[in-house]
Amino acid sequence: MLKALHLWLPAYLRRKPHKQLRETHLLICVCDHFEPLHEGSKAEALARIRRWQVEFPRLASQFRDSSGTSPAHTFFYPVEQYDPDLIEAIAGICRATHCETEVHLHHHNDSAAGLAAKLEQGKRDLDRHGLLSTGPQGAIRFGFIHGNWALDNSRPGGGNCGVCNELNVLRQAGCYADFTMPSAPDPCQTAIINSIYYATPGERPKSHDRGRPARAGITDPAGFLLVQGPLGLNWRWRKWGVLPRIENGDLTPRNPPTADRLRLWRKLGVHVQGRPEWLFAKLHTHGGVPRNMDMLLGDPMRQFHRALADSAAADPGFHFHYVTARELVNIVHAAEAGKTGNPAAYRDFRYQTRTPSCAT
Repeated sequence: MLKALHLWLPAYLRRKPHKQLRETHLLICVCDHFEPLHEGSKAEALARIRRWQVEFPRLASQFRDSSGTSPAHTFFYPVEQYDPDLIEAIAGICRATHCETEVHLHHHNDSAAGLAAKLEQGKRDLDRHGLLSTGPQGAIRFGFIHGNWALDNSRPGGGNCGVCNELNVLRQAGCYADFTMPSAPDPCQTAIINSIYYATPGERPKSHDRGRPARAGITDPAGFLLVQGPLGLNWRWRKWGVLPRIENGDLTPRNPPTADRLRLWRKLGVHVQGRPEWLFAKLHTHGGVPRNMDMLLGDPMRQFHRALADSAAADPGFHFHYVTARELVNIVHAAEAGKTGNPAAYRDFRYQTRTPSCAT
């Protein structure tokens, strides 16, 4: 079916509009499928990272959120492409700015044992550079994005994965949450949309197609945590001037972050049930690809940061906060624990970064 609409449109049409509250906190999280080696040599990858080293601090220094924190960025690096020079350069960005690094992985025709070995090696590689985070018992923890969207062997035909119990392998390896969805218009898209929820790992493919929503007052629920970005129809950006386009949180030169998209993300209302005043906008992009850098590091992103500040200035009840993937999940767990008020107070609620950054 066209653009796999049958997978998610029924849930979109059944949804209840998110109630606009007098007091709202919006968490902005940019999750970057960061692949600097994509269609390039190591020398080209280093040049791409150097551009981030120079231009992201310059951009971030110009803006602050409602709690005085600078823009955040999370690099999900493909661990199967580990190179110490590239990772150390990325770690330098994380130490200098409000950025963190997590795990991205492409694999195919794999097994549970093979996946576990790849994750363990990836953790060791990133650990050499002081990256990833630690949990309450000090063990290394990480966030995850699956390459080619095929989490838990969800691609029809079984390509780009092969591991049906992938969620369980991830959890055992120390993954604190997955950030792959939404993938629409890709056929790996789940029936659940606009949600923060727990799936029960199983032996069948795509076990994250069902799950229980995260709820305030319920701590440490069973299952594997998935954090989704916004997914819906954008009636203000139409194909041929007639058909609405898909809003999936992807940041591209053709569809950069804008004030209109900001309003739509707020309306789609991703939140922990029982804490509707804390909204989550988990966005994604491919920031290691040159065609996206002008948008992410240039005027389109500057205009978006200004739109956030203008929205907050015009509405005293609207507050926005730049967060990394780790900080976002900490705030999810704070909501589950019944915390209220300013979510920025809970950036380090459960998981601690091992690479202190300059967030303010």
